[in-house]
Amino acid sequence: MGGLRALSISRNSPKVFITGRPGIGKTTAILKIVELCKRNGLKIGGMVTKEIRERGVRTGFQIIDLMGGRRGLLASIYASKGPRVGKYRVILEDLESVGVEAIEQAIAEADVVFIDEIGPMELFSQKFQETVVRALESPKPLIGTVHIRARAFPFTRKILEKYKPLVIELSLSNRNRVPFQIYELLRKYQLKPSSE
Repeated sequence: MGGLRALSISRNSPKVFITGRPGIGKTTAILKIVELCKRNGLKIGGMVTKEIRERGVRTGFQIIDLMGGRRGLLASIYASKGPRVGKYRVILEDLESVGVEAIEQAIAEADVVFIDEIGPMELFSQKFQETVVRALESPKPLIGTVHIRARAFPFTRKILEKYKPLVIELSLSNRNRVPFQIYELLRKYQLKPSSE
């Protein structure tokens, strides 16, 4: 997809999901949009997920609260309980106490809500699913990432069909442009920095 003309932003706040194969740069794109928003005085919130590596080997995933800076573990090869996804176990307590709370705070207080990511691990949490729906139904702009495998899950299919967010597939050829294009959508929406 060359441009992002498909999104009508005259009445509704932008709701954009970035997808693409693992390692293509979805979280990097989100962090670039976060940086552009902050640089222009917008209050951001929500969650991002980053890999944890030890001696070059991925051992888990960390959740970061963009507004409050809190951190938690989404999944780890060392966890002894929780739903299993491949070699990892999902730590639902951290997902809900850090990630879900960060999204809820963003819906209440931020100019732009970020969710990275809607994936197989996160979808084990009913609270996470409910919070994603609240973010989609809120008047705030929402920028998120969707794991390529999660697009086939019933929850994801349902929200894509019902809320019709703009879905952008990240590729090697567009990944450097996409963050700027999405920020431009936010700018055209005439988003004003919060008064705080």
